[in-house]
Amino acid sequence: MPVALLALAIGGFGIGLTEFVIMGLLPEVSTDFGVSETTAGYLISGYALSVAIGAVGLTLLLTRVPRKAALLGLMVLFILGNLISAVSPDYATMMVGRIVAALCHGAFFGIGSVVAAQLVAPHRKASAIAFMFGGLTLANVLGVPLGTLLGQAAGWRSTFWAITVIGIIAFVGIALLVPAHTGRSEETTPAVRSELAAFRSPQVWLSIAITVLGYGGMFGGFTYIAFTLTEVSGFSAGAVPLLLVLFGVGLFFGNIFGGRAADRDLVRTLGVLLVALTVVLAVFALVATSQVLTVVALVLMGAVGFGTVPALQMRVMGYADRAPTLASGANIAAFNVGNALGAWIGGLALAAGLGYTSPLWAGAAVTAVGVLVLLVAVRAPGGERRTSVPVPA
Repeated sequence: MPVALLALAIGGFGIGLTEFVIMGLLPEVSTDFGVSETTAGYLISGYALSVAIGAVGLTLLLTRVPRKAALLGLMVLFILGNLISAVSPDYATMMVGRIVAALCHGAFFGIGSVVAAQLVAPHRKASAIAFMFGGLTLANVLGVPLGTLLGQAAGWRSTFWAITVIGIIAFVGIALLVPAHTGRSEETTPAVRSELAAFRSPQVWLSIAITVLGYGGMFGGFTYIAFTLTEVSGFSAGAVPLLLVLFGVGLFFGNIFGGRAADRDLVRTLGVLLVALTVVLAVFALVATSQVLTVVALVLMGAVGFGTVPALQMRVMGYADRAPTLASGANIAAFNVGNALGAWIGGLALAAGLGYTSPLWAGAAVTAVGVLVLLVAVRAPGGERRTSVPVPA
């Protein structure tokens, strides 16, 4: 893999750390600012909403900017947001920092996916995208536990200072390693009208719907997984962080496998993984009373769930004709919409009194609908009868 992909992966690592590490630091943040746990939790939901806005809005604004310059600008935004968080004197300023950092999230992964795919040979595009997203998965496996420990030992602000430094390293790496031209000359960079024209394709919308449903199903089960692990499986609360690390290990290796498999056969890979995720979620709900089987199911849920990501991103880029950047960013927004949808449906199941395994069943149902949408997409006009979807250079 080109060394430039490492710079993109470092950026993905920092962005993933920014998104998820706050979960382990909420007690310290709420105490420091004198706000309730619920109010502190808005730092998470505010970030997620800003990701969805930035994924489309900033990507659209940057369509005429050379992609390397766009990535560098987004990293500046990321560094600024985390710097604001690190020095914030009050809760409102902290929220501003979270929003500023989040705005770059979707656009970075959207534009970065296109750049990553254009850095390699056609038969390795999904693997290149998976490599970049590997930074995000590594943030879950190593970054979040270490960032939480740092914040607990040296104050939560120290974690955001560390993330700021990671952003600077990513900025330097992109500046030095990513080619100035990534498959297009500046003169042929698509205009806003061309990027928007990609959404005339029903297959782009179907791809986005598959992302929302497929990824949303996994997060429907994952959002409330701590309750499942403690109330059904009988694990202690202290064991949950370690179990989540195992889940992160599944994410990491699933992402690598999914990228390689999608390079060989995108359609089959996506179909098999979505069906497998539906089955894993349902089986997890059935075996959750067994601690051994719960651990196995948790790792498989991470592996199969995140294994779909390269294929989901490749599919929407492939059907965005010759202007894949905005569609790629919109698909990143779709991942976050899926997160919110899955969490909402899982919460409804819990509120209905269906038990602590009900979010897993709800997630399985949502993913099953995603499988049906994929079948419709394959058979719809313009649906693929081939084994891969080319990403335009």
